[in-house]
Amino acid sequence: MKNIVGAKENVCPHCQGTMLYIKINKAKVISQCKCGCTIDGRIKDEVRVWSYDPITKEVINSFMEVRLIRSNRKTLAIQVNPDLSITVRAPRYASKREIDRIVEKNEAWIHKHIEKIKKNKAEYDALNIKKITPEEIKTLAEQALKLIPQRVEYFARQVGVDYGRITIRNKKTHWGSCSSKGNLNFNCLLMLAPAEILDYVVVHELCHRKEMNHSKAFWAEVEKVLPDYRESVQWLKEKGSLIMRRNI
Repeated sequence: MKNIVGAKENVCPHCQGTMLYIKINKAKVISQCKCGCTIDGRIKDEVRVWSYDPITKEVINSFMEVRLIRSNRKTLAIQVNPDLSITVRAPRYASKREIDRIVEKNEAWIHKHIEKIKKNKAEYDALNIKKITPEEIKTLAEQALKLIPQRVEYFARQVGVDYGRITIRNKKTHWGSCSSKGNLNFNCLLMLAPAEILDYVVVHELCHRKEMNHSKAFWAEVEKVLPDYRESVQWLKEKGSLIMRRNI
């Protein structure tokens, strides 16, 4: 592989085995695990954040590997994932120094959400909810492939936008996404949520065709179609994690 410019080891998010991150040129990284897992993604950057140590079960303030995703967005967003990893979404030309400054400024927020996720996980484990099997995932995906394109077509007319390819995925952290080209991705686990929640996620992503952010203008577009969208947002905050946890 003569285009490799760097490599280092980490932990595979799927099997907890040793993951070798291989940088391909300056824009992409291919992650190859010893167990055979392979992930394509963007290069990871080092950002100063609160880091959760799975061995000591403590949160420590240090430099750590964070998935940094740059795009044409105008604002920076920090996401604490269910596995306690951190994702930072930043404008394409934001400086490394500025990203570090904003992340460090939000250390308390990151710490708070890590603790919240740990608490929710403990409560979930206490409920002893059955995990979703691969067979169930396949069934949910087939259902989603039939239903979601219909809902997208219906709401696209109401929002007044076009769209590209629709893809159904089995995701552990996101309900949906919209690319700058208008391609839409949806989580097959939406089939386990009430119909109005599915519709909200569809409208949410379609409104990104007008506003590729979460500004007041974006939420105004959502409200035009779904005046009660806040109820769906609250449902996802309170109960959405229970569905996601079944898939971890």
